[in-house]
Amino acid sequence: MPATRLMPTEIGEDLIELTRTICDRSLRPKVDEVERQAEGGEVFPREVFAELGQAGLLSLPFPEEHGGGGQPYEVYLQVIEEIASAWMSVAVGTSVHSLTCFPVATFASPEQQATLLPGMLSGDQLGAYCLSEPQAGSDVAAMATRATCDGDGWRLKGRKAWISHAGHADFYTTFARTSDDGAKGVSCFVVPADAEGLDFAPPEKKMGLHGDTVREVFFEDVPVSDDRRIGEVGQGMSIAMAALDSGRLGIAAAATGLAQAALDLAAGYATEREQFGRTIGENQGLAFMLADLEAAVTSARATYLHAARLKDAGRAFSRQAAVAKLVATDAAMRVTTDAVQVLGGAGYTADFPAERYFREAKITQIFEGTNQIQRLVISRDLLRPRSHRRR
Repeated sequence: MPATRLMPTEIGEDLIELTRTICDRSLRPKVDEVERQAEGGEVFPREVFAELGQAGLLSLPFPEEHGGGGQPYEVYLQVIEEIASAWMSVAVGTSVHSLTCFPVATFASPEQQATLLPGMLSGDQLGAYCLSEPQAGSDVAAMATRATCDGDGWRLKGRKAWISHAGHADFYTTFARTSDDGAKGVSCFVVPADAEGLDFAPPEKKMGLHGDTVREVFFEDVPVSDDRRIGEVGQGMSIAMAALDSGRLGIAAAATGLAQAALDLAAGYATEREQFGRTIGENQGLAFMLADLEAAVTSARATYLHAARLKDAGRAFSRQAAVAKLVATDAAMRVTTDAVQVLGGAGYTADFPAERYFREAKITQIFEGTNQIQRLVISRDLLRPRSHRRR
């Protein structure tokens, strides 16, 4: 049963229903087969993203004048949650695509927005977000990829790690060092997929999310014109961090959808599986466990919706985004772990999706900033002088 949602508009309700229809028709029938195939070799469900794009679901939180859906973040995140309840890899990919568009939609000049956003938001394109590096994950300021001024453009040299959609993306929102001035020495570029010198490592062999292709990206003296530099030279770090605030909400919503799917599976199994002459759900110990899992999922949803409403109202939401990411992903790990326990031996087999949910949940505590980094973000903001604290 889908969880009850609160929609700010009739359009939001219609979008949720449309998403559920697509999930039932196109995602749930494919997810197990594609994830199994992708585990043995690269299988990227581009046709699923094409269907979401045609339905307008890849561009919901962006301006209508550039081809976006013009929807509040509150609505967009609930769409992400619905997709995640059916196919986590696709939900993560949808969130990543929004992350790649954010710098252009928020920091680019009007001329750049008019040029770049219609393609990015058309539903036909997918983006990749190139921030992390092998030696610069949580410590983003340690990045070594460099952009060197070359006449009226730039040359990018370096490598990026853990990049979703790498090798399948149509553009790469990339952060590179333009000076040695620490965090102030980073700039943002949009690199087209057909740029000369762009290359990729083989796909990473991961524990889960096999439908989300992840690779290293190599920039081998890649030329980029200056009209694809987003924001001012040296503004890249603030652009990246602002994008991650929004991206963390996408991951929080996806983790909530994953947890909801695991809870639904566990509750359904508990009403059908019989032991000692009654269903296992009639045992109070297990029933109370399910009640605690429901409380965890509901709490996760409330935290990301609260942060989304702050964002939609134009208020500061960085701390709340970190809280949402922390709460929702820890909840996903707990709920999926206990779902395996409810199913017992069956939960440890590939005959049920519980083991896949469990494997998929773990990465949510790591990407878009580990949960240790979220605690750092939250505590630093709490300990600011009261006059500077974000509410």
